[in-house]
Amino acid sequence: MKVLKFGGTSVGTVESLKNVKRIVEGCDEQVIVVVSALGGITDKLINTAQLASQGDISYLQNYEQIVERHNNVIQGIVPSEKQSDVHSITDPLLDELGNIYRGVALIKDLSTRTLDIIVSYGERISSVIISRVINDAIHLDSRDFIKTESQFNKHIADIELTESLIHTTFDNFNGKVVVVPGFISSDKKSGDITNLGRGGSDYTASIIAAALDASVLEIWTDVDGFMTADPRVISSAYVIDHLTFIEAMELCNFGAKVVYPPTIYPVFHKNIPILIKNTFNSEAPGTRICESTPGLEGKAIKGISSINDTCLITLTGFGMVGVIGINSRIFNALAHNGVSVFLVSQASSEHNTSFAVKNCDADIAVSVLKDEFAIELGTGEISGIEPERDLATVAIVGENMKHTPGIAGKLFNTLGRNGVNVIACAQGASETNISFVIKLDSLRKALNVIHDSFFLSQTQVLNLFIAGIGNVGRDLLEQIKGQQENLLKNKSLELKVVGIANSRNCIFNGDGLDINDFKSELEKSAIIATPEAIKNEILKMNIFNSVFVDCTASPDIAAIYADLLENNVNVVAANKIAASSKYDNYNKLKQIASKKGVKFLFETNVGAGLPIINTINNLINSGDKILKIEAVLSGTLNYIFNVISKDIHLSDAIKMAQKEGYSEPDPRIDLSGKDVIRKLVILARESGYIVEQSDVKRNLFIPQEYFEGTVDEFMQKISKLDAEFEAKRDKAQQENKHFRFVAQLVNGEVSVGLTEVSPGHPFYSLEGSNNVILITTERYKEYPMEIKGYGAGAEVTAAGVFADIINIANIR
Repeated sequence: MKVLKFGGTSVGTVESLKNVKRIVEGCDEQVIVVVSALGGITDKLINTAQLASQGDISYLQNYEQIVERHNNVIQGIVPSEKQSDVHSITDPLLDELGNIYRGVALIKDLSTRTLDIIVSYGERISSVIISRVINDAIHLDSRDFIKTESQFNKHIADIELTESLIHTTFDNFNGKVVVVPGFISSDKKSGDITNLGRGGSDYTASIIAAALDASVLEIWTDVDGFMTADPRVISSAYVIDHLTFIEAMELCNFGAKVVYPPTIYPVFHKNIPILIKNTFNSEAPGTRICESTPGLEGKAIKGISSINDTCLITLTGFGMVGVIGINSRIFNALAHNGVSVFLVSQASSEHNTSFAVKNCDADIAVSVLKDEFAIELGTGEISGIEPERDLATVAIVGENMKHTPGIAGKLFNTLGRNGVNVIACAQGASETNISFVIKLDSLRKALNVIHDSFFLSQTQVLNLFIAGIGNVGRDLLEQIKGQQENLLKNKSLELKVVGIANSRNCIFNGDGLDINDFKSELEKSAIIATPEAIKNEILKMNIFNSVFVDCTASPDIAAIYADLLENNVNVVAANKIAASSKYDNYNKLKQIASKKGVKFLFETNVGAGLPIINTINNLINSGDKILKIEAVLSGTLNYIFNVISKDIHLSDAIKMAQKEGYSEPDPRIDLSGKDVIRKLVILARESGYIVEQSDVKRNLFIPQEYFEGTVDEFMQKISKLDAEFEAKRDKAQQENKHFRFVAQLVNGEVSVGLTEVSPGHPFYSLEGSNNVILITTERYKEYPMEIKGYGAGAEVTAAGVFADIINIANIR
C-alpha cells in the first residue's frame, strides 16, 4: 500500500485533476489519496473571512467566486451521473460556509476557532469531488482519525492517539482507493475542527503512511522535485535526484517549500521513502528521499535554501560569561511564549548569544527576554537585547560535507570575495548544514555565487559591465559573441554582458543584454553615461561574479576603480591611466583588490595582447628578480618608423598610422612618448620598483612646442619636420641602422628615447606595429627572455582584454 498526496496547483484545475485521476488509477496497489483544497482556495477562504470581519461587503463577491469555482470544477471533471451526488454533499457545505461568513460580518469578529472552521471547507469539499472522480474510490473524513491537542496556542498532532484511530479506520479496508482531506483535524477533547497548519496536507499523508507502514509516500506537486536552489532566483538550478532524510529536513527547515518540514519525521522513523513528483510531468523521475543515497561520491553540497524573513536578536553582556543556565533561560522563555528559533550562534567567550526568529516574532521575543532578564539588565550584567531586522538566513546542505575538508573556508571566502558580509553563522558537529545570516539585500547575490562556486550550477557565470564601445570595445563584444557558445559548451563558462556604456548613454540588465541588438536600446537609454552613474548602477545591481571592463581612455572612468573594487567588483582595464597614475593610487588599487579577494587586471596596458605583465608576475612570484627591461612598446611608433622612406615622410606615416587604427585617438600621446612612458612605468612597478612618470628620462624626436594646441594644429605643423627627419633617416639608412623608440628599465632607472639599432640587435628586424620586450633577470642573465608580437590594434587589444576576463574565471 502507498500513500499519495496531491496539493496546490496539482488540484487547481480540471486539467490537473484529470492528471490526478490518471496517476491514481494507474497504481497497481492499494492507494490512500490525501488531497488539499483546490489551488488557491485556502487563501481565498482566509481573505474572505478577513473582509467579512472588517464589514467589507466585497466578501460576498469573494464567497460567490468560491462557490462558482467549486461548481465549475464539479461540472468539468465529475461524471454527469455522479454530479447530483456530489452537489448533495458540497452544496450544503457551501451554504454553511456562507452562513458563517454572514455571521462574521454581522458581529465583525473573527476568532481563531471560527477561522479554523472556515479554512476546513477547502479540503472537505475538494476531497468529496476527487473521491467521485477516481474510479472505485471511497471518501473518509480525516477529522475522525487525525487528532490534535493545544500547545503554545498551536494545534499539535497527538501521534499516539492518531495512529490508533488510523488503524481502527483502515485495518479492515479491502478496497483499492481511499480519498481523505489533508490539513484538517479535530481536537482530541472537544472535537472542534482544527488543522495542522500551512502545508499540513503533507503532514497528514506522512502520519497515515507511517501508521500503516506504507511502501512509499508520494508527494505530487507542481515542480519536478527538490531543486538545488530556488529557480526563481537561480535560473541554472536543477532537480536533485536523491536526498537523505537529514538533507531534506535541513533544506525544508531553511525555506525549501517543496515539503512541509514536519512531514519527514514520521516516515523517517519507519524508513519509508518519500518521492517528490510533478503532477504535470509525471514521467520526470522526481526526487527520492530515503535513509541513504547511492554512494558518497558526487558534490559535497546537495542544495541551498534560504529564509528571507529573518530577525537576529543578540544578548550581550559580561555578566553572561561563565554563568550556567543563561541559554536555558533564554530558550525556555521563548518556548513558553510560542517563539520558534531556527538558528543559534554563540561566541565561545559566552559574552553574547545571537539567535534568529521570524520578523513577526521579534517584538514578542525581545519583550519576553527583557522580562526574563530584567534584573540582569538593571545591574548591567546584560548590556543589551537588540533585534536586527531585514536579514536573511541561508543554509548549504549536504551529508558529503563531512567527507570534504575546507567547505566552510571556501564558503566564507567565496562570500567575502563577492562582498557578502556574514553577520552570524552556525554549524552542527554532523557537518550536514552550514547556516549563516546576511543582509536581505545580499540574498540574491549570495545564493547565486554559492550555487556557482560549489558547482551546483552546470555553468560558471561572469557578469560583465563594458564601458567604451569604440574600436577595442566593439571588437571585444564581437569576440565575446563569437566565443560564448564555445565557452559554455566546452568550459561551462557563461559570459553574460549585463551593462554597456558608450560616451553618452548606458544600459543595464541583470538578466543579460542581447549583444546582437543593443545599439538602439543604448541610444534610447535615459541613463547618462557619467562615471558616477555607471558606478552607482553597477553597485545598485549588487550582482555576483561581476567584472567591470574599461575599454575607454578616460581618467574619470579610471577614477571609479577604487569604489568598484571596494565593493568586490573585478576590474579589467585596457585603459592605462590608473596603473600609470601616481604610485600611491596604483598601490592603493592593488591593495584593495588583494584585500577584497577580487582581481585588478590590465595586461593590455603594455603590448596589447602579448603576455608581458603576466610573465613578469610569474617570474617574480616564482622568486626571480627583474634586473633590466629593454622594450619597443609603441606599435604606433614602430609602424611609423617602419613605413618612413624617401617617399613617405614623417607626417605621411603619422596619418597612415591613424588610418590603420594603430595610433591613439590623439596621436600626440604616442609621438610625445607619453604612451610609452606610461607603459614603462607600469612594467617597472609590476617588476617591483617604485616609479613615477616624472622619474622617466626622455630623449624625444619631436620638439615640445609641436604638442601645444589642438590635434588639428599639430597635424598642420608636423610636416615642417619632414625634411629634417628625412635627413636623419637617410643617414641612418646609409649606416644600415633602423630607428626604434626604446624604453629601458635598468636597476630601477627608467628612460625612453629614439635609438638607432644595428643589424643583429633583436629590435632591428621588428616589423609593422610589432612590440618586443627583452627581460633580464637573475635567472635569465646571459640570454634575456624575449616576447615579441603584435603590440597595437583593436583586435589584438580586445583579445588581451578577453584573456583577462577568462583569467578571472580561473578556467584552463
